[in-house]
Amino acid sequence: MEHKYQPKRSVATLAAGCFWGVENIFRKIPGVTDTEVGYTGGEINNPTYEDISTGQSGHAEAVRVEFDPERLSYAQLLGYFFRLHDPTTHDRQGFDVGSQYRSAIFVHDEEQRTIARMVIDEVERSGTWDYPIVTSIEDAAVFYPAEEHHQDYLVKHPRGYSCHYLRP
Repeated sequence: MEHKYQPKRSVATLAAGCFWGVENIFRKIPGVTDTEVGYTGGEINNPTYEDISTGQSGHAEAVRVEFDPERLSYAQLLGYFFRLHDPTTHDRQGFDVGSQYRSAIFVHDEEQRTIARMVIDEVERSGTWDYPIVTSIEDAAVFYPAEEHHQDYLVKHPRGYSCHYLRP
């Protein structure tokens, strides 16, 4: 009998500015098995893009990243996270400004919280950034998938807007 490899699945929820570019980078990382863009961390149930774009909902544009922890550890995933955006700007990435564009790690358990703190400390000590890391660590809340036209946006629109790139 042939056994097909079934990857294990872990979930990370991360916010690093406009979710189009963030998702586009995460999808290409070896060990990532699925991505979905959406909204989390706010006060409104079932928010729409129009709700969160005001910056008043408390929600962040975020990416739910499913990954195989046997191929990519949570710490390694966070290493990419800190390379694909500027974690030193408060509520801003590129031209996008507002709390919906904050840098945040939404942790699903205490192990993720511990690892997130450890990685932030390592990034701070590395001297990669000239200013302090402002990334928040927040408890994972309900994740509301964004509207379908936002899913895989840069696959559908390869020349679409993104201020994200993977730094060395």
